[in-house]
Amino acid sequence: MGWIMSNTPVEVTDAVTPQADDQVPPYSWYALSVLVLVYVLNFVDRQILSILANDIKADLGVDDAYLGFLYGTAFAIFYALFGIPLGKLADSWKRVRLMTIGLSLWSAMTALSGFARDGTQLTLARIGVGVGEATASPSAYSLISDWFPARLRATALAIYSSGIYIGGGISLAIGGLVVDNWNKAFPDGGPLGLAGWQAAFVAVGVPGLILAVWVLTLREPVRGAIDGLATPEEPHPFRGFMKELYTVIPPFTFIGAAARGGVALAINIAVFVALLLAGYGITNVLDSGQGLIFAPITDQWLLLAIGYYAVFCWATSLRHRDYPTFALTWGSPAFLCTILGYGTVAFMAYAASYWGAPYAERVFEVSKSSLGFWLGGGGAAGGFLGVILGGRMADALFVRFASGRIWVILFGLVSPIPFAVVQYTTTSFELFIALNVIVGALAASALGAAAASSQALVLPRMRGMATATFFLATTLVGLALGPYTAGYVSALNEGDLSAGVLSTLWITPVGLVILIAAIKLVPQAMATVVERANAAGEGGPTSA
Repeated sequence: MGWIMSNTPVEVTDAVTPQADDQVPPYSWYALSVLVLVYVLNFVDRQILSILANDIKADLGVDDAYLGFLYGTAFAIFYALFGIPLGKLADSWKRVRLMTIGLSLWSAMTALSGFARDGTQLTLARIGVGVGEATASPSAYSLISDWFPARLRATALAIYSSGIYIGGGISLAIGGLVVDNWNKAFPDGGPLGLAGWQAAFVAVGVPGLILAVWVLTLREPVRGAIDGLATPEEPHPFRGFMKELYTVIPPFTFIGAAARGGVALAINIAVFVALLLAGYGITNVLDSGQGLIFAPITDQWLLLAIGYYAVFCWATSLRHRDYPTFALTWGSPAFLCTILGYGTVAFMAYAASYWGAPYAERVFEVSKSSLGFWLGGGGAAGGFLGVILGGRMADALFVRFASGRIWVILFGLVSPIPFAVVQYTTTSFELFIALNVIVGALAASALGAAAASSQALVLPRMRGMATATFFLATTLVGLALGPYTAGYVSALNEGDLSAGVLSTLWITPVGLVILIAAIKLVPQAMATVVERANAAGEGGPTSA
């Protein structure tokens, strides 16, 4: 952001160009391993909802549309929006401290999820998990970019991202074991009146508080030094954080718009009203008369409308306050096509990963423990292999041609589709499990490539904000819409999760168009990052 820029334009140096003999110190690999553990726990706490979904549905009397909302929108909106000011804080404050605080928060809120007695309480707890987890990736992506040279970043980010699949798999195994054993030992409710699914939340939440102490011991690297663009520490990091916070939280957004003039305020109000009306209209059209279970705090479309409005406010404010960062993110077609292209991959991947366990439990009638072992273990193995091999493939292709990483994202979009169709129509549990490994591996191959591409399209000081923007696409397009779409279609079809999950495939042609555009745009954009930043005023009055 603009408050941590130098006062002179950035110059190209030889250090920006990847060198074959770059040495990576052992500490970088050690620190990366700790970040992987954090991300594992991140997704254990997030994904455990999958194996618990059917029990939550029965105990709280909710439907599949609500379960999709709970996993997707309730988490995604706050994860994405708080990721914006927290991304700014990651660009200006101690990233290790920020991650420690976030880990403590989301672990505590996961444990509190176990004490929820209705849908509203569980929604509030999951919102807290989303806010806490919003600290993780902006901090981690920025740290990794300062620990590893450019030639290894896709690999390092892919290794970090393997925590998604390891954590997702472990969550199913742990959740299944805890629920089955708890319900067997306490058929009428255990200590504190907790059911098995509630005990599972507590069991995975508490260890994060211990891990936070370990994370706090990591050393903070010098920002940008590895690229020859060392950035001095911001003396007042929380000023920028608060300014970002005010740009995304109504009604403060109106004050921010008014400060930019009457026209800006009028446009802001018009967008707010239009999005609320659109959300209200979609709610009436899609949900009215369908018998779907929604309370004000669990309304999919109104909450999503507020989320999109907040993003609009932030983007317009960023354009006014820090035009160079805006120009290289929101103002860059290459950057937008990259993150939105991956967002379409996430749309299908999040739906399949979340609904896989509830679908298998209903169709194949296996125990949670058995399902957690086979589905969780297979999903973890497939995702881990896919993200690591995808990262290596992305780095190898990037050395050969500048758009190589985008081709890997495209591969991750289209290659899982035929296998997913068979997976969600087969009557064989064994085939379902085998295909789960394949689908997970193929979809996971895109993540490292997308993450590295987003980092390569901005300056070092912008990496935290670029990560936050990247996650807006994966969350507000993928997580907020994919699982809900599948759950909504399932609810309309009397719990047919096969129809629900496969309904998400409609996004494929959209993703193809966006990623083909990215293939054409990214090489030139990547080669002109410094020039475009300077042309946008980097180091000038708009960025000081």
